[in-house]
Amino acid sequence: MDTGLAIEAEGLVKRFKETVAVDGVDLRVPAGTVYGLLGPNGAGKTTVVRMLATLLRPDAGRARVLGHDVVTDADAVRSRVGLTGQYASVDEDLTGTENLEIIARLYGFSPARARQRAAELLGAFQLADAARKQVKTYSGGMRRRIDLAASLVMSPKVLFLDEPTTGLDPRSRNQVWDIVRLLVAEGASVLLTTQYLDEADQLADRIAVIDHGRVIAEGTAPQLKASVGAGTVSLRLADPAQREVAARIVGDVLGTTVHRSSDPAGLDALVPDDADGAAARVLPALHEAGVAVPEFSLGLPSLDEVFLALTGEEPVTDDTSAEPTEVR
Repeated sequence: MDTGLAIEAEGLVKRFKETVAVDGVDLRVPAGTVYGLLGPNGAGKTTVVRMLATLLRPDAGRARVLGHDVVTDADAVRSRVGLTGQYASVDEDLTGTENLEIIARLYGFSPARARQRAAELLGAFQLADAARKQVKTYSGGMRRRIDLAASLVMSPKVLFLDEPTTGLDPRSRNQVWDIVRLLVAEGASVLLTTQYLDEADQLADRIAVIDHGRVIAEGTAPQLKASVGAGTVSLRLADPAQREVAARIVGDVLGTTVHRSSDPAGLDALVPDDADGAAARVLPALHEAGVAVPEFSLGLPSLDEVFLALTGEEPVTDDTSAEPTEVR
C-alpha cells in the first residue's frame, strides 16, 4: 500500500559494543520533501543514515525506504537511493568525467550511455569546463558538486545527504542548496543531516532533533521555534563588566535561563509562553539597577536557540568519530 512516505523507521536501535548510538528512533519522511536531522556531536544522526542506506544493520527495529525493508530487501533499497557522505567518495586522481563514467559503468551502463550520463551531470552541476581536470585540482565547492553528481548517476528517488556543505564558503553552500531544491522539485526525497541550522531552516520541510540516540522533537521549523517559547530577547550592554548582574536580572524577570553570547557584552534569553508582558519589563528592571543597554531586540526564536534549548548544547559538527561502517 502506498503510504506517501519515502522513509519509515520504527524503533531503530544500533549499538557499538557498550555504546548505544541509536536508541529507538522513529521517522516518517513524506515523499518529495527535504527532511532534516539535527543533533549535537555523537547524537546518532550519521548512524541513522547508514542504517537507512543499508551500510549498517539495525540491532532492533525496522525501516523501509520506498516500501522496501532495509534488511530483508537491501538490494532493492540500494538500487533506488543515493548517498553523499561528509567526505568525497570520488577518486581525486581521476578527472570528473572519468569518475562519473566509471560509476555509470559499475551500474551497468554501456560505454556510450556512461559517457552521455557523465556529460549530462557535469553540465547540470556547472562542471563541464573542469570535466577533464583531475578532481584533486577542484575547489571545495567543486568537489562537493562532483560528489553529489556521483550519487545521482542512477537518478535515485531518495538521496541521503550527510553534512553536504561542511567546510564550504557561503557561495558554494548556496550552489549546493540550489541543487537540492532542484532535485526535490523534480520529485526526489532528501534526508539531510547538517551542522548548519540555517541550512535546515532554508531547506527542510520537517526537522527531527536527535540527542543521545533519540528523537526529542520533530516538526516544521516554525513549530519547533514555537515549542521553546513565545520569543527571544537579545541585548548588548554598554559595560561588559555588568554582564553577570544583567543576566541575573533578566533571568529573574523572565523566569528563564539566560545565555551568554560570544560577545562579552551580549545576552540572549527565550521568553516563555506564560511570561505575559515580561519582555517589556526587562529594560525598566535593568535601568533601575543602573545597567545601560544601548542595544535591545525582541524577536522569534532561531533554530540555534531551539537547538540549545532542546539539547543544552551549541550546534557542533556531526557524529563520525568512532562509528564503524559494516557493509553487507
